[in-house]
Amino acid sequence: MTTVVGLRAAARVEDAVKTYGLGDTRVRALDHVTVEFPVARFTAIMGPSGSGKSTLMHCAAGLDTLTAGSAWIGDTELGTLNDRRLTVLRREKVGFVFQAFNLVPTLTVRENITLPLDLAGADGDQEWIDALIDVVGLGDRLAHRPSQLSGGQQQRVAVARALAGRPQVVFADEPTGNLDSRSGAEVLGLLRDSVDTMGQAVVMVTHDPVAAGYADEVLFLADGRLVGSMTEPTADRVLDRMKALDARTADGISDGTAARTSSEGADGGERR
Repeated sequence: MTTVVGLRAAARVEDAVKTYGLGDTRVRALDHVTVEFPVARFTAIMGPSGSGKSTLMHCAAGLDTLTAGSAWIGDTELGTLNDRRLTVLRREKVGFVFQAFNLVPTLTVRENITLPLDLAGADGDQEWIDALIDVVGLGDRLAHRPSQLSGGQQQRVAVARALAGRPQVVFADEPTGNLDSRSGAEVLGLLRDSVDTMGQAVVMVTHDPVAAGYADEVLFLADGRLVGSMTEPTADRVLDRMKALDARTADGISDGTAARTSSEGADGGERR
């Protein structure tokens, strides 16, 4: 299990299994994964195509259900909730940032930012929202529609929307996938600042080693299993690890040693 001493988990999965299909077409997307995502921590999830990284995020966030095992947001086990209670929990405790922005085209920037609060019938903390608007640098664009913004500006709106309700954890799925390098750096900087200055928990799925370099820790998945982690990541170190995982996948090797030893090693260093 990946843990940080002294920090409680904003979200976690325990012995998580997710399978799709039946018989010969059955695929195990997650294979007994246990991991914690602490508060005030930026965690990146990486792995080769088909490694299970998006499945892990979706199940941890309550967007998909596990076949076996458990997923938790704070002290609440998601599998104990009916659809209505799960929807309420996601709205109140979880923020989402997606590659496709997912802004409502007919709403203004301000209305998009406050949309989760409006759907919940809550006023929210206006001082907090004003501070978010200032942080994302769109105070002069609040009356604009998404179509009047650049891609980077739209994603900054999406980040502000995810943070508006002070969620317990923000899940970001390839948040810079549709952005140029400069806009991507701005969005990643916002996520990094939300961790450092607001104590936010951020979990990001990415294929980009540069994006992963903004995280406190990178988790590596292969064949549906946690096969290692890296603290204090840099783009070069992450790229080297990904090359090794890609080669392993291409060779069809499935070795559980790394997963069993991923929590070993000194704090602040690389754990294999």
